[in-house]
Order: sequence, then C-alpha cells, then structure tokens
Amino acid sequence: MAKNITPRKENYSQWYLDVIAAGQLADYAPVKGCMVIRPSGFAIWEAMQSRLDRMFKETGHVNASFPLLIPKHFMEREAEHVEGFSPECAVVTHGGGKELEEPLMIRPTSETVIGHMYSQWIQSYRDLPVLINQWCNVLRWEMRTRLFLRTSEFLWQEGHTAHETAEEAQEETLRMLEIYRVFQEEYLAIPVIKGIKSESEKFPGALSTYSVEAMMQDGKALQSGTSHNLGQNFAKAFEIDFLDRNNNQKYVWTTSWGASTRMIGGLIMTHSDDDGLILPPKIAPVQVAIVPIFNNDQERSETQEFADTISNRLKEKIDQLQIKIDSSDNLRPADKFFHWIQQGVPVRIEVGPRDVKKQSAMVARRDIR
Repeated sequence: MAKNITPRKENYSQWYLDVIAAGQLADYAPVKGCMVIRPSGFAIWEAMQSRLDRMFKETGHVNASFPLLIPKHFMEREAEHVEGFSPECAVVTHGGGKELEEPLMIRPTSETVIGHMYSQWIQSYRDLPVLINQWCNVLRWEMRTRLFLRTSEFLWQEGHTAHETAEEAQEETLRMLEIYRVFQEEYLAIPVIKGIKSESEKFPGALSTYSVEAMMQDGKALQSGTSHNLGQNFAKAFEIDFLDRNNNQKYVWTTSWGASTRMIGGLIMTHSDDDGLILPPKIAPVQVAIVPIFNNDQERSETQEFADTISNRLKEKIDQLQIKIDSSDNLRPADKFFHWIQQGVPVRIEVGPRDVKKQSAMVARRDIR
C-alpha cells in the first residue's frame, strides 16, 4: 500500500485526489474551480481524443472551430436553454478598456452560435446532413468542484448535426450514443449502461437526452457521455430552415452530443487501487516502461544496451512513443518501480546485470501489482 495515498476504505474522496496527485495528472489552478492538466494527465486526454476523433470521422463527421464568446441575445433565443444555463454562465462586459455594447457569454456549450452559423450555411435539402464536431474548452461556473469530475473550465468535444427528417436526427442521436458506449467499454474497459434521461435531467432545450452511465468503485454512477435529440427547438429559434424536395420551406432537425475530461475521472475511479493509477493498455500513453538496474558504469552500459534491444523488439508490435526506457540514476530501483506503478503504466520490464547474462527480464503487470 502506498504511503502517499489514502486507502479507499478510509476516505474514498481523498483517495481519488491522492491518486491524481501521485500520478501527476492535474493540479488546482489559481482561479477557483479551474484545474491545470499536467503532461501525464493531458497525454491520457490526447489518447482519448485521438481514438474518439477517428470514430467520429469513420461515421462521416468533420471537425471545425467556433468562437469562445457568444452574444448574450443568442443565449436568450431559446427559452429553456437560457433558463438552464444562466446560473452557470460567465459574462464579459468590458473589452479594450471599454464597456461592450452587448455582453458576451463565455461558451458554456455551443448550440446557439453553431445554430446561427447553420442558418447561414443551410439553404436546401442538398446541404444536409451537416455533421460537425468541435474539440474545445467550455466554462460553466461551479460552486463545488472536483478535479476532472466537475470543474468550472473543462475540455470536451461537442458534436452538432442538422438533418432533413426527424427519423435521421433520432438515428444520429442513438448512433453517437453507441459510439460512446463502444469507446467506454472497448478502450477504457469501463462497463456502461445506455439509457434515456428523465424530463428533469434532460439537456435544456432538448426533445430528449440519452447518456451512458458507469458504476464507480464507491457504488455511485457517473455520467460519461450524452447525446441529445434537439428536435426543431434550436432550428426554430435560429431560423435554420431549408427548401425540401417538394420546394417547401422546412425547419431542420438537430442533435448535439458530448464527452469531456470527466472520462479521466471515471477511468481513475473504475480501475485504480490503493497503490495509485491503473490504465487500460488501449488508452495508456506509455504501455511499457523498461527499467535498467545497475550499480556502476559497466552495468549501466550493459543493461542500457539490453533495454534498447528489448525496446526495438517491442517496436515491431507497438508504437515507439508508447515505450519508455527509464535511464535515470537519481532514484533507487524500488523508487523507479513505484514511480511507474503510480503512473499506471500497464507493463513494467526490469533488466539487471543477471538478466543480461541470461538474456531474460522480469515482467510485471500493473493490474495485478
């Protein structure tokens, strides 16, 4: 059991924060409610982003970027939306040393500004469907925060699509929900349940909201991805209409769907133990850590050379960026081992002078440490 991590049975909330600190995943920012994602934590997010982005593109979606600042009157055009998000919004009232003519909302989500742009881009049924995703940060003012799980600013992806028919929009809503399920179960190794949210829990302005929910080690559920059928609510609010196949003017049917850095919190709470972080191999930025063990310069040279040989063999199977040789000499071997344990690296290979002579190595799996 790690001395720098509170056991789960004693204090689950503190255990969670200790695992993050020991794994050097994130830290608190100077602004209350915000976090700094450290390189180890951001590497996990990049791995998630890379896999999800490919899954989106395989289903015909493309990426774009929309503004961080949203005119206040945009938020007011959809009644349920403004009512649901107003308490969480941060507002910019001054810029360039002057008071702005209209306050600007810092993006809590992008349905409004994207709806405005779609109204400019969509004229005919030939322009449909529009399948766009955005990777960005959003800001929602939170009173009670926890690293990765609930912070005022967080990273996420938000998909926004427009369709010719209600049936196509519903198909898209469920398609993206299934992508989240597959990603959670096959890449994060987190079992989830798909379902529809209650009326009180659905996204403000949506016709219906679906989510994937995962059970954490403390017996509580965590919402890990949502997909919303927005019906024609935002289309009517932002006049996103088109000329249909019969030359009639119709409103489009829209969806939105998103997943955030909260998934990192779910990953921690699903797999980690009282020694620290455990990462599934498919999402681990570093899959194998090779640790040479030496007492003098000759042993250092021999073990390093053997570690390089093992690394070259591994490169035939996995990406070279997922292999790390720990050649540091400022820590004892036991401290090196524990460093990689708390980084959650799936496989650790230890190479000492005797191993070099035998042309063998000791292999340890993190999930059964």
